[in-house]
Amino acid sequence: MAGRGSRLRPHTLTVPKPLIPVAGKPIVHRLVADIAGVLNEEIDEIAFILGDPAFFGEDVVESLKELAKSLGAKPSIYRQLDPKGTGHAIMCAEPSLSGPTVIAYADTLIRADFDLDKQADAVIWTKKVENPEAYGVVNLNENNEIIELVEKPETFVSDQAVIGIYYFKDVSALKKELQYVLDNDIINGGEYQINDGIKRMMANGKVFKTGTVSEWMDCGNKEVTVETNQRMLGFLAEAGEDLISENISKENSKIIEPCCIAEGVVLKNSTVGPYVSIGQGTIIEDSTVKNSIIQSHSVVKNATLDNAMIGNHATFDGNFTNVSIGDYSQLR
Repeated sequence: MAGRGSRLRPHTLTVPKPLIPVAGKPIVHRLVADIAGVLNEEIDEIAFILGDPAFFGEDVVESLKELAKSLGAKPSIYRQLDPKGTGHAIMCAEPSLSGPTVIAYADTLIRADFDLDKQADAVIWTKKVENPEAYGVVNLNENNEIIELVEKPETFVSDQAVIGIYYFKDVSALKKELQYVLDNDIINGGEYQINDGIKRMMANGKVFKTGTVSEWMDCGNKEVTVETNQRMLGFLAEAGEDLISENISKENSKIIEPCCIAEGVVLKNSTVGPYVSIGQGTIIEDSTVKNSIIQSHSVVKNATLDNAMIGNHATFDGNFTNVSIGDYSQLR
């Protein structure tokens, strides 16, 4: 999670993208919990690969340590100070690369219910897509083993897109091949890629299988993050989760579920929902808000919002609809 999340600016100017909340919880918290659910076994360690300490500061480190501890795991923090690609990022966590391991990129969310094939040397998680030419996909043999990774194929290879989550029965095999990639300066797209290590593992006879998720939700930019918030609220509501805090103030206001509303929220003369997430201590007055994310300690007045995303400690008083406002901004 060392990237700066430039496509989600202005929200990621002050908050790392994996800590942006979706349905009331940071992206990385939801992703780690979902992966843990699929593994269905104890996790010994969770290693986080962060970027520059000036951006990924001690508050970020502490929140991630608490996340790991909440799952009974040891937290480890590593830094990728120079963005040299996915393969390089993984090798920044070299001391933790041993034994059975899941590697994940912390900018997507999933819904998955499958048995992980732990007899395979590795599993690449995939999602069936309608337009495989827009993705990196896996090529399978007659035994449903992955024999090739193909980036944005011009002719049909398969409809199973790689989503950026991997399981290795012993990740030291990947570490060995990525070290070779680094030592021999094997670069694709200007960076050291995990795929080059995986391809070397395949060439050495390692067996790769797929684990297919039912839902794969992107958080790459504002539009898809709001859409992911909507979908996640729907899933959580179907599961019967209580998403609205008892400690809110509601005066002449209506909530159309599903919504996620944190404690200390004040609603006055407003209609909120469906598909709205509101962070702690936010005030909404004389407004209609639907299909939007509003983070903590912000003030929204005289607004009609749809497909909007508003950061922390922001003030919005205006006659706009589809907005994206970062932290500490004021529109009056």
